[in-house]
Amino acid sequence: MLPLPTAQNTPVTNPSASRVSVVVIGYNDAAHVADAVRSALAQGPVVHEVIAVDDCSTDGSADVLTSLAAADRRVRVIRRETNSGGCGTPRNDGIDAAAAPYVMFLDSDDVLPSGAADALLAASLRHDAEVASGLCVRRELPSGREVPWQPELYTKARLVARPELRTRLVHDTLCVNKLYRTAFLREHGIRFPEGRFIYEDFVFTARVLAAAPRIALVPDTVYVWHVRRAAAKLSISLDRAGIANWQARMEAHRQSVEILRDSRGTGGKRLARAARAKFVDHGLRMYTRELTARGKEYQREWWALTRAYLATFDAADLDAAPAPGRVIARVVLASEEPRDLTRLKQVAARPARLAPPYPTASDATPVWAADLPQVTLEHLLVRPMRLLPVAVDGALRPGAGGTRLTLRLRELYGRVADAGPATVDVELVHRQSGRPGLRRTAAFGAERPGETWVATVLLDLGSLDDGVWDVRLRLHFDDGTTRDTTAHAVAGPGLLRRTVVPSRRRGVLLVQPYATQAGNLSVRLAPGVRGVAGVAKRRLTRLTRSLRGSGSR
Repeated sequence: MLPLPTAQNTPVTNPSASRVSVVVIGYNDAAHVADAVRSALAQGPVVHEVIAVDDCSTDGSADVLTSLAAADRRVRVIRRETNSGGCGTPRNDGIDAAAAPYVMFLDSDDVLPSGAADALLAASLRHDAEVASGLCVRRELPSGREVPWQPELYTKARLVARPELRTRLVHDTLCVNKLYRTAFLREHGIRFPEGRFIYEDFVFTARVLAAAPRIALVPDTVYVWHVRRAAAKLSISLDRAGIANWQARMEAHRQSVEILRDSRGTGGKRLARAARAKFVDHGLRMYTRELTARGKEYQREWWALTRAYLATFDAADLDAAPAPGRVIARVVLASEEPRDLTRLKQVAARPARLAPPYPTASDATPVWAADLPQVTLEHLLVRPMRLLPVAVDGALRPGAGGTRLTLRLRELYGRVADAGPATVDVELVHRQSGRPGLRRTAAFGAERPGETWVATVLLDLGSLDDGVWDVRLRLHFDDGTTRDTTAHAVAGPGLLRRTVVPSRRRGVLLVQPYATQAGNLSVRLAPGVRGVAGVAKRRLTRLTRSLRGSGSR
């Protein structure tokens, strides 16, 4: 069993008050479901029962749950006679069966950290809140790297008296990092969509917000979402290779917006607009980053479906979204066929980059393209330098004397030249641990005055540990402003290929510069023969998974 993180500043509730039902759902997950159930039981006396809903598994999950129920009387097992095809129906079974005044949800391949139920229940009781919500972390396996989900919502404990007072709540569409008053769900008829419905959390969360609950937010980590990218069967959120996934996401979002818009009062309309802006900033950008990796047929279908859905948005919906997603949406709406996919992918990156060309309309207004003058970019003329989508190209050339990183900063409608490029801080960050490695600073020199500036850095990669290192940049300008960004990985002769170089520390070192899904420059390091074998094995695993995913569609 994996070690569980501990909730910070966990409040202590009355140990005699067993007030929480934890609903654990699973299908053919015998390898992980015991860890999930045990993490719920480990919450202590606050948990009245763990309702394990087995969605007609065929892999021995039922036997695992039977053993757990025999060992702890708090475990109740519900075995469905037919598979529901989704997550919503078994969760609804759990709501119906819950005997405690509060209910939580847990997926069979995830875990609750110690103290999670106590932290949520204490917040709910303190504020008389129908819902309590805390921080979820995405734990990448097998590395163990953790990334917080929507951390902006959980910087401190607070009460949200009505959802429309904090519209960012629509960004946290998860149901699993929350505790709900059972009577509240039943009184308002709040349930998950039944059957095969992907992204059922979207609709459920919209129904919760539409019922206008008091919501207590806590900064504690209350849920660990396990991300297994190398699994034989990818989770719904990771299995995006087919167009059906995008269709399901749009349908779930469409229903969510309707639910919010039709709720009582003006608050629902504010939440609906926020939900549409979130779709543009999150979902649209995420899938746009992946378009160049899809086939032509997928790209055409995705473009047509997305264009039709965005046509239902009001202009104010797009205006409410941050600039990168808004620009992508307007390009899609303005063109009947897919176009500029590589350039759009860079805009969709985080942070965003706008690659050339940089055309203008007849009145000197910046525009996306000469043949799309209706997609204007006038915000680039007034946006603070620290937020501009400046484009930096990066070329990494390993060699015996060190690895040379060449960075090329491009002009952006006169803003870069006006600010005056001065220096760049280059930092390599270990992707799995988030640990910073070496850091170097170099000065920019004008390559073509008013057009491009170049900085060159020599890196001793042999001083770094094995694994993937992301290249992060901080640009400094003469006017005192800075901009944190990444480098776009340049492809060309001798670039983005594996190279073995001598290393004083390792003997030899395998260096592989590559472009991430978003086109960012990263580098994979591995020592000697063992490193070569490990890289080859990982490539074979990815290729096998890709072929399996393509065959299933």
